Amino acid sequence: MSAISRLSVNVNAVAMLRNRRDLPWPSVTGLAALAMDAGAKGITVHPRPDERHIRKSDVFDLAELIEDRFPNKELCLEGYPSPDFLKLVEDARPEQVLFVPDDPEQTTSDHGWDFSKDTGILETAIAASKEWAVTVSLFCDPDPASAEQAAALGAERIEIYTGPYGACYDDPASAERELGKIAAAAEAARSAGLGVNAGHDLTVENIPPLLERAPFIREMSIGHGFTADALVHGFAQSVQRFRRAMGEL
Repeated sequence: MSAISRLSVNVNAVAMLRNRRDLPWPSVTGLAALAMDAGAKGITVHPRPDERHIRKSDVFDLAELIEDRFPNKELCLEGYPSPDFLKLVEDARPEQVLFVPDDPEQTTSDHGWDFSKDTGILETAIAASKEWAVTVSLFCDPDPASAEQAAALGAERIEIYTGPYGACYDDPASAERELGKIAAAAEAARSAGLGVNAGHDLTVENIPPLLERAPFIREMSIGHGFTADALVHGFAQSVQRFRRAMGEL
């Protein structure tokens, strides 16, 4: 793994396409391996309770793939810290877990934690994950106060929700305002001693301005935008395209 690699490829969409048929293709592990061979730092998946895309079996297959073939890469599990999800984290032992405040019916994560009411469940989840030696990240809105609260709870990283920024693809003035919010949250997180990740609706076009404002972001989890790009350019080539956008190649 390159020391400056930031790209974690989310393969939820690969699993969703596979699940349209009772067939083993497209292969979640096969395309994950392609991405890591091409230089991605790791793989992210969000196994939802209804298994509408990633299944629990995929999680263990990916963990085995990384252990056997890519020991310097990382698996990140995303999910709401329910007892079932925490059991999956305990059993699979990913390198990182991202706790998100999702309702099971949500199509995707679309907001950060409300730390004023969710402290209890997060304290329990964070303590358990640390016992399992799993790095903890919390999904946060682009708000400096959220970063400070995440640090107070004992998280090691935050992932800043970049969806509002990604939605400004045709509105440069709004994009600049959203970048200001992300940069302020990232600076607050860094000041609090947290690692800074980012994710949601990131593309090869909007990543360079983001990194210009927050160059210390250490990881970008990209699924929808990456998959859309890969349908045109191919999985391995899209890894190169995103890494170039991140200034890594």
